[in-house]
Amino acid sequence: MKKNIYILGTRGLPANHGGFETFAEKLSLFLVKKRWNVFVYCQTTIKKKQKYTKWKNINLVNIYTKKDTPLNTIIFDLKSIIHSSSKKGLFLILGYNTAIFNLIFKIKKRITLINMDGIEWKRDKWSLLVKAWFYINEYLAVKFNDFYIADNPHIKKYLSSKYKIQNITMIPYGSEAKYKKNERILKKLNLKKKKYSILIARPEPENSIYLIIKTFTKVKRNHKLLILGRYDFKNNPYHKKIFQYANEEIIFGGAIYNKNTVDTLRDNSLSYIHGHKVGGTNPALVEAISKNCYIIAYNNPYNRWVLNNNGSYFNDEKSLQNCFEEVFNKGKKINKMQKLINKRFVKYFNWEKILKKYENLLNKKYKLLKN
Repeated sequence: MKKNIYILGTRGLPANHGGFETFAEKLSLFLVKKRWNVFVYCQTTIKKKQKYTKWKNINLVNIYTKKDTPLNTIIFDLKSIIHSSSKKGLFLILGYNTAIFNLIFKIKKRITLINMDGIEWKRDKWSLLVKAWFYINEYLAVKFNDFYIADNPHIKKYLSSKYKIQNITMIPYGSEAKYKKNERILKKLNLKKKKYSILIARPEPENSIYLIIKTFTKVKRNHKLLILGRYDFKNNPYHKKIFQYANEEIIFGGAIYNKNTVDTLRDNSLSYIHGHKVGGTNPALVEAISKNCYIIAYNNPYNRWVLNNNGSYFNDEKSLQNCFEEVFNKGKKINKMQKLINKRFVKYFNWEKILKKYENLLNKKYKLLKN
């Protein structure tokens, strides 16, 4: 008989939003091939959409909400849990943002695994009220679930130290090295191979974009900095603050969602700049090393574990300036580091290995249903 698994906590499939959606898609497709019966809960604003649809042999459970807003996403999570809790199988929850509702699983004695993601309440962008919501839900996630997954050893260490729990499995995020090149995008953005660096991140304070642009534009580099993301320079104060330092060497490429296009831009860049201060194993960072990018990263334990010593690190404007000077002037060092980071990618972040680890974990936990 096929084994049932219910995946909750994403916007749904096919993946169009972010790291968790991409992971859910990869895992679902992998498990279907292994004869699992996979159900993924999807948020939809189309009222007449069928409750159940199929996509590549994955069962999509469509949950209607009036609008695509944070409040409606909370409602979507609640509806998903109420609906799925009457089913039998394993329940994989991605993220703890609405862990308060996992009490329903606890009451109904369902076996749950939760990927705890990063330490969400530490993000600068949130108000005190929102930070309190995430902090409480982090605590409740530990109380209301059975097994925990951390995507970085330092997240595992944080959870085991703070909450004294042992049943945590560390499995990082993954990526693929292969892709279809789309070299036309370089010409479109007026870029030349290895004559630019790239930054891909949500334009939020904890991603250090203001610091990066301010430091980069201090001197003329004869080097471009391509920034991808959705910006609102008219209405968003932080985005306005970023834009005031932009010069002719800064290129705002907008939000690009085509994977092959983004991978081409990564692959042809001289370096990838990663300013994320919080979180675990960041998907964008893993995707960058899969394309052999030389990495300039914010100095925190999460980024250091991903890269080891195969990159350059910064904490402030002075150290970032040193990184720029070092990277833009030392091609041989970059080539050596790229070979080392490729070995690390193959060892730790290859999707095939990661998905097999999830399969082994899920098979072990599924046996508990029979006892």
